[in-house]
Amino acid sequence: MKKIILFLAVSALLFTSCADKKTINGVTYRPYGFLNESTCKNDSIQYEISGWAVVSSVIFCEMIVPPIYSVGFNLWQPIGLKKDYVNCKAKGVIK
Repeated sequence: MKKIILFLAVSALLFTSCADKKTINGVTYRPYGFLNESTCKNDSIQYEISGWAVVSSVIFCEMIVPPIYSVGFNLWQPIGLKKDYVNCKAKGVIK
């Protein structure tokens, strides 16, 4: 019974550990990582590091493939247009 619960917990973590796609102004942008940065990164989109990708990479570091996938293809996720985040770099600014 413990093995089944552990298997379900690990499976749930694997399925939720990826960065999310985001639709901005009717266009869907996908996350990118070190391996697909040149083909997926859009210069007009603001990205942030996906915490789930980092956590899953650390947890599954001994398995080799999950960390490579998470860091290679899903490390940064889109959050919005850069022009909306230009003035948010100052501390305490609310937009």
